[in-house]
Amino acid sequence: MKKILVKTTLFAALLLTLAGCKKWLEYDPREDFRITELDYLASESDYRTMAISVYTPMQWLNQAVVVGDIASDNAVSGGENASDVLSLQQIDDYTHTANNSTLTELWKAAYEGVNRANYMTQYKAANPAGKTVDFAGKEALYGEVHFLRAYYYFTLVKFFGDVPLFVDKRLGLSESGSLGRTAAAEVYQQIETDLTAAIAALPAVQVQKGRITKYAAQALLGKVYLYQKKYNEAAAMLDNVITANAFSLVSDYASMFLATGENGPESVFEIQYSNTSPYYNWGGYNRGQGNYAVQQCGIRGLNGSAAMPYAPGWSTNLPTQNLANAYAAGDQRKNATILDIEAYKAANPSFNITYQVAPYKNTGLYSQKYHPRKGETSGQLELNYLNNQRIIRYADVLLMAAEAWTKATTPNDSKAQGYLNQVRRRAFGDNAHDITATGNALYLAILDERRLELAMEGDRFFDLVRTGQAATKITGFTAGKHELFPIPLQEVEISGLSQNPGY
Repeated sequence: MKKILVKTTLFAALLLTLAGCKKWLEYDPREDFRITELDYLASESDYRTMAISVYTPMQWLNQAVVVGDIASDNAVSGGENASDVLSLQQIDDYTHTANNSTLTELWKAAYEGVNRANYMTQYKAANPAGKTVDFAGKEALYGEVHFLRAYYYFTLVKFFGDVPLFVDKRLGLSESGSLGRTAAAEVYQQIETDLTAAIAALPAVQVQKGRITKYAAQALLGKVYLYQKKYNEAAAMLDNVITANAFSLVSDYASMFLATGENGPESVFEIQYSNTSPYYNWGGYNRGQGNYAVQQCGIRGLNGSAAMPYAPGWSTNLPTQNLANAYAAGDQRKNATILDIEAYKAANPSFNITYQVAPYKNTGLYSQKYHPRKGETSGQLELNYLNNQRIIRYADVLLMAAEAWTKATTPNDSKAQGYLNQVRRRAFGDNAHDITATGNALYLAILDERRLELAMEGDRFFDLVRTGQAATKITGFTAGKHELFPIPLQEVEISGLSQNPGY
């Protein structure tokens, strides 16, 4: 997947060309050697290449992971000063408004993904020239497209609530202003429809690592059910993934977040990134194939000997002491999640480490899971880190299933304990830390475990919101307002969309 994604920029540009080409009277633009929609999706190769371009906007959503922790009690914005990456500072301080560049970019990227998916579904039966192009594996390919559209809409509904919903075709600029906001329940229904179609069409295993599988679709659908408190459906769907015996917990937790651990036995769904096609465009800093979010996590001004593995960064997205204190003694996840630079420096004197203390909201702690490392980037170094984002891991599936079983119409605390304790036994290397609680105490223990297991992976804010804990856990959070982020200002002004309450 990483190598194939290199091609997608060309096809993004091609889509822009296609969008502006229309026949006028008897004029045939092909007489001037111009490419039109009639010339595209003419072969199996065209369809497969276009499907790859539907994956691409997922790479542009890397700040969704960053926001998911900075907006919570897991991390602070950090940075050089109070105006460094101002959009993240505002989210951290809960002073964000509709004119927030990070939120606007997430909206744009997700809808670009929707538009690309819609283009494919629009021409599934017949291409723009009206011809049918059939080939072996076409239904499975469209299973990937259905999953991707569901993922983009899930991102949108988590962040913004009611959002414009359209699935029948790709929309042009002139048409976007005609759309209003659709109720979140209806958006979720479309997500369920797409994921159900994906599950029916997708294979259990893909030859190419990183492509969507049936299990990824089942896991995401289980998560979608959980967000809607459809606990019975969530439990059954997530059990499908667990009982398939297709995944396992790796013994060394930290190894999952190394380059060598990508797409491993615990990986259900990862967003693929690459450094093989270096990107240099600061004007589109987030639109290459590299993971821009990695550079943010690095230590400002870091230097050391050649043996020191880490590369410098911007001291953004800093774990809090509150998060560090949540880990019990002996939990291997703490050091795999949080890098205490002073402790690391003391333990490795031969590295001759020097660095610049993060001058704003300094915690002394850094994200270990996505910390920049030497040799993992290229070109414009800050823009081309190859680190995949782990979106759904098997441990997440186990914890979601455990939560669903505690809240099902007929709860199964024994099964929930079993799933929870698999995760804890990996964390501590023994069964002495097993949870034996039942009922609501078990439910709360599972939620706490989600924080420890998934810290700095972008789930914390949304978990606190969906479980009703945000107002008591997050400083600055206002109930009735901050459950959702504001609709970007330009969408309100240009498209006439109504704004979320409180903004």
